[in-house]
Amino acid sequence: MAFVLNTFGRLQLVDGEGSLVAFPENGLLLLVFLLTIGEGSADRTTLARFLWGDADRDVALSTLRKLISRVKARQAELGINILSSQGNMVSLDRKSLSSDLLSETDEAVAPFSLLKHLVKLLNQPFLGPVHCHSREFQQWLAEREKCHIDLLANTLKTVSRRAQSRAESELLRKAAIILFRTEPKDPDTLQLLIEIFKAEEEVESLRTYFEQRRNSISRGIAVRGASDGADTKPVRPALVPSREKHVTAASLEPEGVSIAIPRLVLLPPRNQSIHPQAGFLAASLVEDITIGFCAFNSLQVIAPYSAVQIGHHMETQKAFFERHHVNYILDTRISNAGDDVTLFAQLIFFDQNQIVWAERFSLDHRDLVKDRRTVSRRIALSISSEIERHEALREDLNPAAYHRYLVGRRHLARLTLPNLRRARKEMKAALSLSPDFAPALSSMARTYSKEWLLTARGDIDLLKTAETLAKQATETRPDFADGYREFGVAKLLQGAFDESAEAMEVAESLAPHYADVIADYADTLVHCSLPAIALRKIERAIELNPLSPDTYFWTAAGANYALGEFEASLDYIGQMADASLADRLAAASWAMLGHQDKARIFVRRFREVNPDFDVDKWLSAVPSKEQWHKDLYREGLKKAGF
Repeated sequence: MAFVLNTFGRLQLVDGEGSLVAFPENGLLLLVFLLTIGEGSADRTTLARFLWGDADRDVALSTLRKLISRVKARQAELGINILSSQGNMVSLDRKSLSSDLLSETDEAVAPFSLLKHLVKLLNQPFLGPVHCHSREFQQWLAEREKCHIDLLANTLKTVSRRAQSRAESELLRKAAIILFRTEPKDPDTLQLLIEIFKAEEEVESLRTYFEQRRNSISRGIAVRGASDGADTKPVRPALVPSREKHVTAASLEPEGVSIAIPRLVLLPPRNQSIHPQAGFLAASLVEDITIGFCAFNSLQVIAPYSAVQIGHHMETQKAFFERHHVNYILDTRISNAGDDVTLFAQLIFFDQNQIVWAERFSLDHRDLVKDRRTVSRRIALSISSEIERHEALREDLNPAAYHRYLVGRRHLARLTLPNLRRARKEMKAALSLSPDFAPALSSMARTYSKEWLLTARGDIDLLKTAETLAKQATETRPDFADGYREFGVAKLLQGAFDESAEAMEVAESLAPHYADVIADYADTLVHCSLPAIALRKIERAIELNPLSPDTYFWTAAGANYALGEFEASLDYIGQMADASLADRLAAASWAMLGHQDKARIFVRRFREVNPDFDVDKWLSAVPSKEQWHKDLYREGLKKAGF
C-alpha cells in the first residue's frame, strides 16, 4: 500500500485511500527532514540536534534511539520500511513514500498548473502546529518557507502576463495576495501586485497625493520671507540649517520659530566592538541608508562623515544636535544573543526625546552583504514614512503654539503636581493659538489623569475632563495614537476595562513601535488583572526606550507584585529616578516579604505627604478587574501598616 506524507496544513501520514495513519510526530519530522536532504540520510547527531537543539547530547541521542525503535515497531505493524538505520546513519527509502513537498524541480511542470498547485498548498501553513522548537529546526523551517515563496514568486513572474481567461486571472490574484502576505514591503512584490491587479492609475494617484504632502512640509521655509514681503516661490532645500532658531524650552521669543523641513542624523552602531565583523557590516549599512535619503525631498540629512564623528563623542551629542537643528536621530546598536547577531535601530524625535519607530534586523543572513542596498532601501522607506506621518501633525501649525507645546511636554517628563500644572498652563496657551492641535489636547488630558493618580482623592471630575480632551484629540486626528492612549487611560481609571483595552489596542496598532503607548497599554493590562501579559509588554517598552521614565518601572513593579514576585517588584522600583512615587507599592512588597521594619519606612514617608490616605477608600477608587488582585494589594498595604 502506498503512503503519502502531507506537510501543508497538518503534518500527517495517510494511506492510499486517504485515511489518517497514526505515527509518532517526531518520526514524521524525521521523514520530512530526510526528504529535503539530497542523499536522504543523516547521522544520528545531526538528527538529534534537529529535534532537540542544544539539549544534553547523551540524553538527546538516547531519546533518538528510543524514537527510532518506536518508528520501526510502527512500520512493522503497517508492513512498510520507510525509515531504516545502520550504525550511526539513519536513511529514508524515497521509493516507499511520496509527499506534497515543494522543490525547484517542480518548475518543470506547466506554469499555470504549478501555480494552481502552489496556491492550494501555500494557503495552508507549512507543517502546522508541530512541537519542535530547536534552533536547527527553526532555521531549517525558515529555509523551506523561503524556498516555497521563491518558487511562488518565480512562477508568478513567469505567468503574470499570460492569463487568457477569467479563471487564470483570478488564480494570479490569489497567488499575488499570498506572496504579498509574506513580503508586504518588498518593492518587487509590490510592483508585481500592482501589475496583476492593474492598479497603476490608483498607485499614480496615491504617489501624487503623497508628493503633495511632502512638499507641504517645506512651506515653513518661506514663512520668514513672506513676512518680510520677499518672493515666496518654492525654495529648494538649502545645505545650511533651515531654521534660524531651534525649538527648545530655552529658545528665544516663540514668534521667531518656523516649522521647516526636518533634519535627520543617522548614527553608526555605538558598540561595534562586541562583534567586529557584524559591526563593520552594520556601519556600512547605516552609511548606505544615509546616502539613500538623498532621494527624499522632505528631509535634510547630516552627512555620513559628520554622523560618524559625533557618534564617537557621546558626551557632546546633545550640543551637536541642538547646534545643527537636528529633529530626528536614528540610533543603532549591535545585539549579540548567542549566535544570533542583529542590528537594533530606533528613530528618536529629539525635540521631545520620543521614540517613534524601532526595528531589529538580522545580520546573520547569508546574502545580506549582497543585498545590502535592498535592505538599506527598505529601512529608508520605513523611516521616511514614519517621519512623514509624524511631521503631518505639525503641518499648518502656529509656530508659537508648537513652542508652548514643547515647553509643556518637558514639564511632563517628571511627574509632580507642580510640573503637571506647569504643563497644563503651556498646553492651554498652545490651544489658545491652535485649538485643533491634537498633541496638545492629548497632553493636557494626561495632566488631569496623572493628577488624579498623584492626589489619590478619587476626584471623578479630573478623569471626566481627561476623557473629554482625549476624545477631542481623536476626533481632530483619527490616526493619532496618543489620543486613543489618553482616552484609554481615562477610561481605565474610571473602571471601564473593556473600553480602555480597546482604545489601547487601537493606539498600539497605529504606532506599534511607540514605547510610551506600549507602556500605558501594559499599565491597562495590569489593572485588567492580566499581569503576565502586562509584564511582557512593559519589557518590550523598556527595550524600545532603554532610558525609561519612572512610569515604565512603576508599571513593571505593579505587574510583578500581582504575580507574587515581590523582590522583582522592588528591583524595578529601585530603578526609578524618583522612587517615592511608588512608596505604597514598595511598602506592600516589603511587607509581603516579611520585612515590616522596611515597610514602615515607606509608610511613614508616604504619610508625610498624604496624611489623610485611607486604604479602603483608595482601593475602591483604583480599578482592578479581578477581586483577587485588589485583595492582594490590600493585604500588602495592611501588613505594611497603612
